[in-house]
Amino acid sequence: MKFRYLGNSGLKVSEICYGNWLTHGSQVENETATRCVRAALEAGITSFDTADVYANTAAESVLGQALKGERRESLEIFTKVYWPTGPRGHNDAGLSRKHIMESVDASLTRLNTDYVDLYQAHRYDTETPLEETMQAFADVVRAGKALYIGVSEWSADQLRAGHALARELGFQLISNQPQYSMLWRVIEAEVVPTSKELGISQIVWSPVAQGVLTGKYLPGAPLPEGSRATDDKGGAQMIQRLMGEDVLTRVQNLKPIAADLGLSMAQLAVAWVLQNENLACAIIGASRPEQVAENVAASGVEIPADTMAAIDEALGDVVVRDPALTKANSPKTRPV
Repeated sequence: MKFRYLGNSGLKVSEICYGNWLTHGSQVENETATRCVRAALEAGITSFDTADVYANTAAESVLGQALKGERRESLEIFTKVYWPTGPRGHNDAGLSRKHIMESVDASLTRLNTDYVDLYQAHRYDTETPLEETMQAFADVVRAGKALYIGVSEWSADQLRAGHALARELGFQLISNQPQYSMLWRVIEAEVVPTSKELGISQIVWSPVAQGVLTGKYLPGAPLPEGSRATDDKGGAQMIQRLMGEDVLTRVQNLKPIAADLGLSMAQLAVAWVLQNENLACAIIGASRPEQVAENVAASGVEIPADTMAAIDEALGDVVVRDPALTKANSPKTRPV
């Protein structure tokens, strides 16, 4: 396992991070979830990403139990705040001081820890003054409940404004967690250059495009049984926009490229995002322990420049690059 610094900080994280979105407390049984976490630890993963909204808080609890007994100082635990939790009351979402302060305490209880290494704004809150949000995060850091602060899916302008306020308040904004894969590259034009300038790293989610880049979805063929595309708990809805015949056909063009490198399709996808020097880590999920071992093999892989060009040619115009989509896909108002 290779390690990278997270933003302009002294914190090192494993370049493969284990995340439990759509799995723990939902798609897989708790026993299987624990086995996946154990597989991650055995493979050298030290960074674990979750959020209070995942399975309406259950995912944090499952992760907390799975990590019980591990040396806390040897782990980097990330969680997030913004989306609705609990009964979805009028203050049960967003980045108000009230919601942040109540949410961080609840997350720490579920995770069985006194602090998280990284506390992240899960989206930008258009209905709370940014000054209020950043002051609350500063107080969370000063209270020792979080060591560092990050965000998720913030635009370049939002990152710049948040970073400036954090500096004024005496703490660092060190990370952004966007979607990024061979098929979804909207951060490359604006978010990544701005982040490099500010000393912010990317912690990317869905590097395998929710399974599409494994090549298991064949154009015109029935959906594989038990795959995310058949999941009625949210997985099928999330993956729908990636299931077009043109995308699936283009993805099949990657198979000989992966084979030439001695990699599986999933390993190629994870290794590809890790070629971006602004990345600190790529988040992988798993519903089976063996998936963890496969994806971890992407750590340290260097893809030659001519192969990177061949990937671009293979995928052609199905790659999404519009930088405006970062902001367009974020909530315009609070979800409750």
